Amino acid sequence: MQKQRELQGVLITNAFLRTEKFVEHYDWLKKAAERHQIALSLLENTDLLYCIGNEQRENRIRQIADTYDFVLYWDKDIEQGMVLDTLCREKNVRIFNPVQAIGTCDNKWETYRKLWEWNRVCKKEEQIPLLPTMVAPMTYENIGYRNLDFAEDVIEQLGLPLVIKECYGSFGMQVYLANSRQEVLKYTKKLGGKPFIYQKYLAKSKGRDVRLQVVGNEVVAAMERFSENGDFRANITNGGSMKKYAPSDTECEIAVRTTKVLGLDFAGVDMLFSDGADKTADVVCEVNSNAHFRNIENCTGVNVADAIMDYIYGQLI
Repeated sequence: MQKQRELQGVLITNAFLRTEKFVEHYDWLKKAAERHQIALSLLENTDLLYCIGNEQRENRIRQIADTYDFVLYWDKDIEQGMVLDTLCREKNVRIFNPVQAIGTCDNKWETYRKLWEWNRVCKKEEQIPLLPTMVAPMTYENIGYRNLDFAEDVIEQLGLPLVIKECYGSFGMQVYLANSRQEVLKYTKKLGGKPFIYQKYLAKSKGRDVRLQVVGNEVVAAMERFSENGDFRANITNGGSMKKYAPSDTECEIAVRTTKVLGLDFAGVDMLFSDGADKTADVVCEVNSNAHFRNIENCTGVNVADAIMDYIYGQLI
């Protein structure tokens, strides 16, 4: 693509995620921006602190919308981000990904609830395949679950074994496999006071999933992740391996549709293999709005940061 003019953008990151794993991705995005004739500045979520009722503070944040052509929001600080989102919308400044969509994906129950809502109103052929999922009833941390009778209903609906996930978590962490009624009760009691969900366990997909990296209207890269150490999770962080994956048209359609329904411009869509499908990933498991792309670049040779910047430029010029 021949560039017509230089864009001015700002990358918003988290001030407290400064380990090499995260900083590397910020650098990748900045270098990709330079290759696409985009000047990308960096700010942190602590630069967005807002005081309601303080007009001077509002003007300070409003300067972001006045200065830049777009915002690349690479954080999950939804509270700070929503203020910026409001002020940017007033100036018609685009935010990639939208802050509210990031918040939806950060909460695994909200992700599924949003997709469930879509399935209720769309045509049958446009539905997004989902795992049977139940959300745990809310309790308070200082109270916990004084009665675990509801867990019997969960087991009856989802069977055993089943997967228990905290609503907030990344890299396969805060995810547990309950093989028995006793383990369901143990994890339920342990997590009382935290938001979490129960999901049907797919034996066919034990230690195996597919990451489809969506940018705009296409899947730009895909890899299969698999565990060789017996772990039911396939995440690379947990010791999983990876190989390049050639997704089918159907898999790509599901991944792109999922991204659009959630209101995202780009995302990593994780899909599982159901009991009735040996070679095709056909169930959406999770969606990561801020997917890291070091592993998928190592696996496929595709630099997702370049695809993101090309997409942003095409959207604005």
